[in-house]
Amino acid sequence: MARPKNKTELLDLSKKNYELLMEFIENFSQEEQEKEFPKGTMNRNIKDVLMHLHHWHLMMLEWYTIGMNGEKPDIPAKGYTWKTTPNLNRWIWEMYQKTTLYEAKAELESSYKKIRMLIKSHSNDELFEKKRYKWTGSTSLGAYVISASSSHYDWARKLIKKAKR
Repeated sequence: MARPKNKTELLDLSKKNYELLMEFIENFSQEEQEKEFPKGTMNRNIKDVLMHLHHWHLMMLEWYTIGMNGEKPDIPAKGYTWKTTPNLNRWIWEMYQKTTLYEAKAELESSYKKIRMLIKSHSNDELFEKKRYKWTGSTSLGAYVISASSSHYDWARKLIKKAKR
């Protein structure tokens, strides 16, 4: 499916890509799920990928909360710019190194549900009208949500697939 252009497509694609990702992971044995990826990727295993997704959900939810309160959120995060996203992702990776795969799955499921609730709480116009909210700049709320959900789940599945070849 192409990039979502309305609320229904966003709900459908985010659910589809999330479920594809989780089913893909669950098709591996427990041992294979916990196995390290080949060298060359920052995210060294499935748990790292899941916590990356989870933390980007949390950041999206924080941007939303701050922005909808009329304030300017630090996007992507305080002390980081889009150019320094690799450094931010490294920081995220370091933060979750003590997290287990079991915990990562539960955390991601929880934040995924919050993202779904956010989508459901808005009308199509609220999600996809550009410049509707000052904090989203020239883009739409939906564009931010797509990046933190459906597109990100697809990226994660492809990354894991590549690492497991």
